[in-house]
Amino acid sequence: MENQTTVSYFLLLEFSKKWHLQLLHFFLFFVLYLATVTANLLIISAVAFDTQLHSPMYFFLMNLALQDLGIVSVIVPKSMINSLMDIRHISYFGCVAQVFLFLSFGASDFFLLTAMAYDRYVAICHPLHYETVMNWKACTEIIILVWIVGLLYGMLHTIGTFSILFCSNVVNQFFCESPKLLKLSCSGLNLLEVGIVMASIIGALGCFSFIIGSYTVIFKAVLRIPSDQGRQKALSTCIPHLTVVSMLFLSSCFAYGRPPPNTQSYLDFGLTALYSLLPPLLNPIIYSMRNKNIKHALSKLWGF
Repeated sequence: MENQTTVSYFLLLEFSKKWHLQLLHFFLFFVLYLATVTANLLIISAVAFDTQLHSPMYFFLMNLALQDLGIVSVIVPKSMINSLMDIRHISYFGCVAQVFLFLSFGASDFFLLTAMAYDRYVAICHPLHYETVMNWKACTEIIILVWIVGLLYGMLHTIGTFSILFCSNVVNQFFCESPKLLKLSCSGLNLLEVGIVMASIIGALGCFSFIIGSYTVIFKAVLRIPSDQGRQKALSTCIPHLTVVSMLFLSSCFAYGRPPPNTQSYLDFGLTALYSLLPPLLNPIIYSMRNKNIKHALSKLWGF
């Protein structure tokens, strides 16, 4: 692809030249994808079919599961097909779709976790006003806003990424990851993309600061609860959310904060898989482990 500035397809990272290792990659990704889809579908089904879970907290959790399902479904199946068929190709528009959907679902994830922090703040710090503040109309408006902002972010980032001229079509990753695509630029820094990245950093720090501020107030309120049982009940609804936020924020910072390597690296492959695939798998597990209502709903769902 030397001396060319337009491409009709991209070549994704080849896991190995050896067929049996390609099959191993397919099998590992298949197991991971199946587990992630199953875990998130169970959360969605439990919330949808159990009337006891028809509350704002579980409504937000169901949307989080939908977003996590979207993240893995955008990037994993294509990688599995490539390994199974021993190919590396992805079309230009397929790559555009991957970047747009992956970033949209990822941004929506982060904005939704911010909204969930506000939900916990109202529930613990202002319990008498909870039903008034977090009514179904307000929750629906929050979810619509989260999805719209996520889609706008994905659209802007995608426009910024694909407005550059590409000198190569070899993407050093198992899916079309925006930082890897930007490294293929012939024209150096793209001011539009730089502006979008800076706005993204400011937005992410704003969301994270809001979450930290909310939990500072929440923990102060929890410490004032007189009974141990009351404190444990309040913390049981906060710890899973705080764990998920910490995992997402730290993995994203580690993935995008370090300089991307110039050559193919299995370490880079593993770290990218860690930040993009592990949170969608662990989120439903983290939320269901200490939540008796979800455990009860899943037991009813399976007839136990």
